[in-house]
Amino acid sequence: MTTIDELGLELGKKKLPSVHVGDTVQVHYLIREGQKERIQLFTGTVLVLQGRGIAKAIVVRRIVQGEGVERTFPLHSPRVTDVTVTRRGKVRQARLYYLRDRVGKKTRVTELVGEKVRREREAAKADAAAEASAASAAEAAAAAKAATADSGAEPEAVDA
Repeated sequence: MTTIDELGLELGKKKLPSVHVGDTVQVHYLIREGQKERIQLFTGTVLVLQGRGIAKAIVVRRIVQGEGVERTFPLHSPRVTDVTVTRRGKVRQARLYYLRDRVGKKTRVTELVGEKVRREREAAKADAAAEASAASAAEAAAAAKAATADSGAEPEAVDA
């Protein structure tokens, strides 16, 4: 294992969103304005998936006031707080650079519908529910540990 791979395991995010080329996504990006920080949404179509490991990034394109704007977002960056898929795109290419030449309604990507998308959504909901239950179990264990530490009694076994 190379040094970069080791750093990726140590510093990278544990769970990445399931993003594919052609999807319409909302990227929640943390920006700093003076002393304040806020989250800004960048909504657009994924043109390319770049890199691998900790260097994985997506290129998102949207139209702003008739002008195309593309932005590259490193998925493991702490500035990228969340990536939400709003529509699944049905494409047959790995890179959608041809969308740069299109204007108006021609820039739309056909939406992927059917059984595959339904299964992916159910799996995402199940993952979110499991993550929430694990977090609540961890909070309960921490609260129980803090309560026993305050009372000075022996800690009881907590089922997770």
